Amino acid sequence: MLMQVANIPQTVTAAPTGADAVPDQHGVNLYTSDLALHELLSVYLPADLLAHLTPQFTRLGALAGGPLDDLALTADKHPPELQQRSRRGLDDQRILKHPAYVEMERLAFSEFALAAISHRKDVLGWQGQMPATVKYALTYLFVQAEFGLCCPVSMTDSLTRTLKKYGTPELIAQHLPALTALNLDDLAQGAMFMTEQGAGSDIANTTTLARPDPDHPGEWLLSGEKWFCSNPDAALAMVLARVEGSPAGMKGVSLFLLPRDLPDGSHNNYRIVRLKEKLGTRSMASGEIRMEGARAWLVGEQGRGFVQMADMVNNSRLSNGVRAAGLMRRALSEALHVSRERVAFGKHLIDMPLMRRQLLKLLLPTEQARTMVFQTAQALRRADSGDKEAYSLVRILTPLIKFRACRDARKVTGDAMEVRGGCGYIEEWSDPRLVRDAHLGSIWEGTSNIVALDVIRAIRREGSLNALSIYLRGLMAESAAAMDVDLRGELESSLTRASALALKAAEPGADALARQASSALYHITTAIAMVWEASQLGSPKRAVLARLVLRYRLAARDPMAVDEMPSDGVMDDLLR
Repeated sequence: MLMQVANIPQTVTAAPTGADAVPDQHGVNLYTSDLALHELLSVYLPADLLAHLTPQFTRLGALAGGPLDDLALTADKHPPELQQRSRRGLDDQRILKHPAYVEMERLAFSEFALAAISHRKDVLGWQGQMPATVKYALTYLFVQAEFGLCCPVSMTDSLTRTLKKYGTPELIAQHLPALTALNLDDLAQGAMFMTEQGAGSDIANTTTLARPDPDHPGEWLLSGEKWFCSNPDAALAMVLARVEGSPAGMKGVSLFLLPRDLPDGSHNNYRIVRLKEKLGTRSMASGEIRMEGARAWLVGEQGRGFVQMADMVNNSRLSNGVRAAGLMRRALSEALHVSRERVAFGKHLIDMPLMRRQLLKLLLPTEQARTMVFQTAQALRRADSGDKEAYSLVRILTPLIKFRACRDARKVTGDAMEVRGGCGYIEEWSDPRLVRDAHLGSIWEGTSNIVALDVIRAIRREGSLNALSIYLRGLMAESAAAMDVDLRGELESSLTRASALALKAAEPGADALARQASSALYHITTAIAMVWEASQLGSPKRAVLARLVLRYRLAARDPMAVDEMPSDGVMDDLLR
């Protein structure tokens, strides 16, 4: 059989040999090398705050590109272990964590205060409450090295938020200091125990029972099993349970705060049955919990457990979207580095038309997700200050980013792994870990179907489509300088069509359209927001990306039509 040999140009670039031929950007600063992130932070953060935080961003970028990445690789290879008894034979159940994971905990919880930023006014050398954008920008950098730990960080932050919103003054005063502590020895990490074998996303089928403790008024005893509990040895967990004798269905489910240890220092009456062996997030423990009369405290109003837990779930969903965006950025960063440094057939890979096309396919969803992170964080800041329109906006932006960005991350990380070639499949590199971790976002805190239906629920119950439409048209009004007539017309037409599709999906019996409608709303939201970013920056680059979103993610395409790529000059600017 004859092999077809690729045409070799007459003038060639000499290819490195041996180890020098294998590009490795280990040690790169993932903040200073990300010029687009610098630009966007100047749009979404006040200048004085950005100037103050730049050293923090720079330091975390350096850690994520080197030492933190090394810790993550080590922790991934040495997952936590469940110890049942002490060496003296005492029942002393605990999770043993590798020192690499513990060091990452110190960096996340203590040095960068990722779980406490939204609840303290004295972190990172800044006096005053910082906007959510800061937390998500730091998380975006941190997760480019380590994904698993960001789950306990997010749950601690979300549990604190829910406790502050619905807990009694006594519960808040008792637990808030430990939940927001910056010293690991004083810190109480958070978790949520929600999933059951028979219930899953159908919370109405929760079977865990809660009954009042006859000997301790105001306290409850929980019995039952939770099937998938991440961070199972957390100091505090939010738990959904059905009050004994309550009606069937969602109205019988209440929310409880479950401590790991009781005030006298003894362990509460629940145990970790086993730890899960997971595809990804191997550094962080997930397990099964059996409660056997575990003492807990009611949070909020009895019978409204899921409504109250939804606040924690939605916060975690937003965190999932942020983490997916970070994974895509790390994957794209690796692919760009390989393509710039790797020489084949006498050319750098990035100079080859087909590779440039593939890199563009990685770039576009990565930048969409990044824009969506900042837009949602900005809306969350307004919602938390009491803006009702912003609340309706957050209610739809959160499931949109959870649905689309998490699904995009699975493909982007997989395709980026391919750019590295055979080395990309080897666990010594970050690529396989990114691929494994990326599949989590579409499952936890609601699978894609559940989250797409939540978009529709927000439209039906919260008037969120109207809030989104008003907001996007406001962005367009502010973006006149970044749009020509054709782009404005395309954006307006796409917004009208996406809104019509979403309204159709919200009609009774039209749930099958939920995913299609969610994708359309996500794409038009990111396109309009990118044009707004271009107007704020006075640079056309983000508007070019918006046009590509319209072309490749919203417009109908003939698979047999010739697809003209952007000009070399435009591509050079996008891929630099």
